[in-house]
Amino acid sequence: MVPRFAPWLGRARYRQLAFPLAVLVAGLMILLSELAYHGAGSRLTRLTAMDQARYELLRVLRRVTDAESGERGFLLTGGPEYLVPYQSARSDVFDGLQKIEKLYTEAGDAASEAHRKRIAELVIAKLSEMEETLRLDQSGARGTALEMVRTGIGRDQMEQLRKEVDELLKQQNQASHEALASVYDTLLMGRLGVAALTAVGLLVLSGFLRNGRLLDRQLAERQAEAQAERERLEREVRLRTADLTELARHLQTAREDERARLARDLHDELGALLTAAKLDVARIRPKLQQAAPDLAPRLAHLVEALNSGIALKRRIIEDLRPSTLNSLGLVPALEILCNESAERMGVPIDAVIEPVRLGPGANLVVFRLVQESLTNIAKYARATQIEVSLTSEGDCAVVEVRDNGVGFDAGQLTSGSHGLLGMRFRVESERGQFSVQSAPGRGTTLTARLPLAPLAPPDDAAAPDSRLESVPASGDEPGAPA
Repeated sequence: MVPRFAPWLGRARYRQLAFPLAVLVAGLMILLSELAYHGAGSRLTRLTAMDQARYELLRVLRRVTDAESGERGFLLTGGPEYLVPYQSARSDVFDGLQKIEKLYTEAGDAASEAHRKRIAELVIAKLSEMEETLRLDQSGARGTALEMVRTGIGRDQMEQLRKEVDELLKQQNQASHEALASVYDTLLMGRLGVAALTAVGLLVLSGFLRNGRLLDRQLAERQAEAQAERERLEREVRLRTADLTELARHLQTAREDERARLARDLHDELGALLTAAKLDVARIRPKLQQAAPDLAPRLAHLVEALNSGIALKRRIIEDLRPSTLNSLGLVPALEILCNESAERMGVPIDAVIEPVRLGPGANLVVFRLVQESLTNIAKYARATQIEVSLTSEGDCAVVEVRDNGVGFDAGQLTSGSHGLLGMRFRVESERGQFSVQSAPGRGTTLTARLPLAPLAPPDDAAAPDSRLESVPASGDEPGAPA
């Protein structure tokens, strides 16, 4: 048992782990993508800040050069128009130094901090040198100012400034190259990670599809096995149903045979006894009337008792074996049964009975069905109106017994409802269909459909059923006195 379900248990564990694994793979993919994104983003942000810092650095160098050119022009020509570039360049230089400091701080380039400070110091020293030269010129010491220019202090400061700027730019270019290489490495790792996870996902998907196909194949095999088992069970049920139907037919036949035997015994033995008793009474009546006239009332009472016994015997025989069914046919037998039942119950019975073509066994089934239905109505239904009908519809004879009694729940029949089960087995033994329609307070309708008997050749009449062997119902045997 366990080895048989081991593959199913393995697949169940696989299905339980499949979703957590899928979530883990998806989480790793998202984590790798986010790490690559943030790493590349931070490096690109740093590169952008470094590019802006280089731009501002070159702009500061250019503005310092502009300021120096304006200063030299003013000293050589004395024209005030040369002071305009100097003054604007000087204010831009200080703004540029502040921006450079801020950009290098954002970029986090600690290695360039020393060069930046040195450049700021050289720029401030150069501006101070130019400011001092212009102050000397404006104070009237023009010769001193020119002499100061000729000393080459300003040129040396500019050379140092350009050298520091070149060093810083070289260092920044190297850092930018390394940052770009790191960005490309990050992107490459991201691509490799996505490719690896995609490959893993494809492998998982292929495994899932393969397991799905295997599961479908096994499911199809299980369904085929279940279908085969269901067909085997259906065949077994049909065989058992046929056996039960045959058994029910045999039991009904045995029951009818036993009733016929009892009817014959009652007729032959009890009838003979009652007849002999009436003959004896008829012989001794004249002598008793002469010898003991006072016994005449007792003798008359004895005759009445014998007549009642004979009538009771006749009625019991008719209940056990309806002689009218074999001697008169189904329609008169049902009419007589309905009339006697209506008289006995005191309830009118509306009977619509048409001649139908049924075999002897089916005739007996219809008669017993109506007889037992009327008996149940008399016992339980408390009906005030009863309808009995026998008609033909197509190739079937339809018998229906309807009443307006208390009814019952047809969907909740108890295990003791043997009467209805007996009716059903009787009808099904003749290849018919039986149905019950009832509800509390709405009466009951019993319906049976029996196939019509095939037409027989006129000169080849079928022999009567042995089960319908005629049994005289009358107790007035030949020679019996009235």
